[in-house]
Amino acid sequence: MQTPDAADWPAPTAAHPLDATVEVPGSKSLTNRYLVLAALADGPGRLRGALRSRDTLLMAQALRDLGTGIEDDPAAPGDWVVTPGASRGPATVDCGLAGTVMRFLPAVAALAGGPVRFDGDAGARVRPMGPVLAALRALGVTVSEHGEPGHLPFTVEGAGAVRGGAVDVDASGSSQFVSGLLLTAARFDEGLTLRHTGPTLPSLPHIEMTVAVLRDAGVVVDDSVPTGWRVEPGPVAARDVRVEPDLSNAAPFLCAALVAGGTVRVPGWPAATTQPGGLLPGILEQMGATTRLDGDVLAVSGTGTIHGVDLDLHAAGEIAPTIAAIAALADSPTRLRGIAHLRGHETDRLTALSAEITRLGGQAEQTADGLVITPRPLHGGTVRTYADHRMATFGALLGLAVPGVLVEDVATTAKTIPDFVGLWDGMLGGAAR
Repeated sequence: MQTPDAADWPAPTAAHPLDATVEVPGSKSLTNRYLVLAALADGPGRLRGALRSRDTLLMAQALRDLGTGIEDDPAAPGDWVVTPGASRGPATVDCGLAGTVMRFLPAVAALAGGPVRFDGDAGARVRPMGPVLAALRALGVTVSEHGEPGHLPFTVEGAGAVRGGAVDVDASGSSQFVSGLLLTAARFDEGLTLRHTGPTLPSLPHIEMTVAVLRDAGVVVDDSVPTGWRVEPGPVAARDVRVEPDLSNAAPFLCAALVAGGTVRVPGWPAATTQPGGLLPGILEQMGATTRLDGDVLAVSGTGTIHGVDLDLHAAGEIAPTIAAIAALADSPTRLRGIAHLRGHETDRLTALSAEITRLGGQAEQTADGLVITPRPLHGGTVRTYADHRMATFGALLGLAVPGVLVEDVATTAKTIPDFVGLWDGMLGGAAR
């Protein structure tokens, strides 16, 4: 039996149905895309409501180290003012465990006038980077690898400019391989024609998000050919933008209404969005919830009864751990498909989810591209998080229904939610026991 650690967080159990409104912080995916484009822009810009979490702070610091000014505005708390500067090297980029930093910034570093070394947490060194590095080399950029090929650490030998042109990329392992190249492509001398050559393309909404923010910044992008993109060379417009709430980070709070019953509301929900989390209302309705969008407030209500589903989460794999948690509490089996790429995230999420559901008495079996979860009576125990923020919120959801759940290293949620425990306790209010 695993011995609880003093630092393990006792996940509170819901004593009665919820009635809560949760203000979810800004989107990590949008914040980091806006930061990159603001650093490449033709003048100063502003990000309003930008997420301040480990991943976004790492992105901001990396861009500062590459010559961009990023400052807080004392007159407008929560805003970042971004002043582009000439990219420079030598520099070192700490990626932490942030896929957006390690995959978005190598192309930016190629524009720097000197070497830029990339490294990160131990867990980051096992995340695949090969397609990005191969694409940069094909575009004439020199990359030196210092460990296992196709992984951190490596150095991009910035020459101050990138020729650009045409390149093929296998993005089966992550849509970030495509987004990381598209974001910088307008600054390449010839722009970029990129073709995805792999058998699958996960998280397509994230690429659509990248295309949308590029167009909003005045960049010409042609995505009329499936799995192909053309970015024309040209300026990136300086902008004043507001960051949407992170809809995937809203998922654990909204799903809490299904587990505990009652209603949870999230304000700021966009009427239309490129975030994969925008698929949540439809998914939760299939699993037994009722949803209502009143203005910009999404309300999700549940009865405590959850139905199993057969879901293809190919476009929204990042919410799979959250759906897996409520599936383990459902009244029938669930099959999650199209998420083989989760094996290359912060941890191998399919293995982690299977192990932790099983650890608490449930049944979860891996398939070639997902999981089959068969509900069983669960018991208390320690949920290991593997330094993965979504495994921590997975454990918190199970704890709502299962007494005695402890979550290891709940602080890992700071990767994308700066005060998850405070928000979770606030949602429960007097509903915890």
